[in-house]
Amino acid sequence: MKAKTATTKLIYSFEEVCRITGLEAERIEQWETAFYFLQSGQTSGGEKIFRKKDCDILVRMKELIDTHDYTLGGAKRTIEEEFGIIPSEPTHPDLLKQVLFRIREQLKDLSFLLKK
Repeated sequence: MKAKTATTKLIYSFEEVCRITGLEAERIEQWETAFYFLQSGQTSGGEKIFRKKDCDILVRMKELIDTHDYTLGGAKRTIEEEFGIIPSEPTHPDLLKQVLFRIREQLKDLSFLLKK
């Protein structure tokens, strides 16, 4: 049996995602915390919204975990492969510090120029 997929909408409310995926809100929130590729947003009113891609990913994750007995790690790797998600390589902290220092210096320069 093929899993349900999201319709042609681009944005879904949290309630719609729960209904479409058949997942409880708590489980979606747990997966959202655990998997960097799930990216909900918020409306101006503070309501959680999801992209169609996130809805499709949740449907597939549920299928992999509940139907095929994948572990969370196995489901994550499969989702990355199937959806073409390329995990970023960890950046060394010293490199991050250098970049942040340069940005800070540039912001100081811009601030100085704006005060003229």
